[in-house]
Amino acid sequence: MDKGILLVRTTALGRISVSADAIAQVVGHVTAESYGIVGMAGRRFPRLPGRDRITDGIEVKSRESGLEIDLRVVVEYGLNLAEVAATVRTRVAYEVERQTGLPVTLVEVRIEDVRRTP
Repeated sequence: MDKGILLVRTTALGRISVSADAIAQVVGHVTAESYGIVGMAGRRFPRLPGRDRITDGIEVKSRESGLEIDLRVVVEYGLNLAEVAATVRTRVAYEVERQTGLPVTLVEVRIEDVRRTP
C-alpha cells in the first residue's frame, strides 16, 4: 500500500482506501467551521505550490489502533481556550469517523495563537 493511503475496507467488489491528505481536508473544513477558530497555524517552512491552505497546521497519522490527528489552530481572543479546544476535538473525531469509517484514537489540539477578529 502507498504511504499516506489508509485502507478503509475491502468488499467483494474491491478495496476502498482514503489518503491522509483527504482526511486532512475533512479535518480542515470541520475545524474552519468550529466556533472560536479564526485560522490554522501554518507550518514554518514555505508552502508547496498548489497546496490548499485548509490543511495547514494539520497532521494525520495512521496507527494500529486508529488515526491520530494533530491540529495547530488560532483561537479568537476572549474565549475560553479549553472549551474551544474540547469542542474542536469532539467535532473532528466525530466527523472523521462518520465520513471515513476509520476509528480516531487521538485528536491533539494545539493553540498556537490568540487573535482579535476585526
